[in-house]
Amino acid sequence: MMRTLFLQAPSFDGFDGGAGARYQARREIKSFWFPTWLAQPAALVPGSKLVDAPPHDQTLADVTAMARDYDQVVMHTSTPSFASDVKVAEALKAANPSLKVGMIGAKVAVQAEESLRDAPVVDWVARNEFDFTVKDVAEGMDLRAIKGLSFRNRDGVLVHNEDRPVLENMDELPFVSEVYKRDLDYKKYFIGYLKHPYVSFYTGRGCKSRCTFCLWPQTVGGHRYRTRSVGHVLEEIRYIQANFPGVKEIFFDDDTFTDNLPRAEEIARGLGKLGVTWSCNAKANVPRESLKVMRDNGLRLLLVGYESGNQQILHNIKKGMRVEVARQFTKDCHELGIAIHGTFILGLPGETKETIEETIRFAIETNPHTVQVSLAAPYPGTFLYDQAAREGWLDIANTDYVDAHGVQIAPLHYPHLTHTEIFDSVESFYRRFYFRVPKIASICGEMVRDRQMLVRRLREGVEFFRFLKERNAGKAAA
Repeated sequence: MMRTLFLQAPSFDGFDGGAGARYQARREIKSFWFPTWLAQPAALVPGSKLVDAPPHDQTLADVTAMARDYDQVVMHTSTPSFASDVKVAEALKAANPSLKVGMIGAKVAVQAEESLRDAPVVDWVARNEFDFTVKDVAEGMDLRAIKGLSFRNRDGVLVHNEDRPVLENMDELPFVSEVYKRDLDYKKYFIGYLKHPYVSFYTGRGCKSRCTFCLWPQTVGGHRYRTRSVGHVLEEIRYIQANFPGVKEIFFDDDTFTDNLPRAEEIARGLGKLGVTWSCNAKANVPRESLKVMRDNGLRLLLVGYESGNQQILHNIKKGMRVEVARQFTKDCHELGIAIHGTFILGLPGETKETIEETIRFAIETNPHTVQVSLAAPYPGTFLYDQAAREGWLDIANTDYVDAHGVQIAPLHYPHLTHTEIFDSVESFYRRFYFRVPKIASICGEMVRDRQMLVRRLREGVEFFRFLKERNAGKAAA
């Protein structure tokens, strides 16, 4: 068994590279998802170690000092962080020339040839669903025989083995929470809309929806929702309860936990018996009856991808959602006392100044508890990327997707809508949503009732205004 280091490398200050982030970038407030996609193969490799540098404030010098203790490093990478990750790999290999470097993540899953070609320091990449591919490499299996692997052979030739079938029995995967417990400080992970401390993990992979922009279903997870058994999920919950003192919330990071409603309700009933407060990703079409079952059994918050308030844009991105259904769903959640963190994307195909205004009005009228506003990012491997390249919407100069500080930029433009107009609309959206008397009163009420929330919201407020300042500075420099 090769001594294996699993690494989320140091990157931009505050950069959230975890797979739970729809887009890998710095956030408006400091946010870190658990590195679940690294923890999962780490759980399959005995004696491995997981290092998540950004939330633990570990520097390049810190991780380079570890290089001599390992035979190989497996790095999670993304399109925005790839160049930076390669530099880290070079530093590791300079410290230990015999170190093997492997990479996983959506970037290398769909651009294996380009990634190996552009980064001679990388020895192999694992394509698509990579857990057992990494395990085979760590066990010293002949690279030529490992499905789902692309590698550089002794002659420097790039070799691409046959694909690995997707995993059907999801219960074969060990608990990621055991790796969290072993290697991470779980209190270092913050998400603005989740209680702190929280723990997140996946109960299944894949998403039935066909959204053209969404990265993980199109590159790694697929469009079939493959799930762990209810008993397996509840067993991990019990492990977390016993081993993570003070955890206030569990978040299920499945692309759409509500894709299988009978299963979601069954898990909810089990969580209710365990006294767990929990949240999950959901589509804005869950029936009121199901919402009530989940609410009655500990559901606190739903993370909902509304994307747009314009019906034609939702059609354009194959969201499979009607605005009026989303409106009724949100009304039901409000009445049942379920909080919503709503996510929106500006700059999707069909966007105009008028549709941006329509989306902002939709957000204000439906009034989720909190919102996140992102710029459309056509990542390689997605339908949106191919569409944008074909239609001439994609500015190749902006395909790093973030600026020099790790802040998201606008890579798309249209004949009737410029990069700058799309970029500026994000700040306008945030200001109009949050700087309203009712929303300010609601936030202040939270702070008055809960001292921990008071301290947290004040910190987040400072971070938010600092983020806007740096964002505008980056725009001016461009």
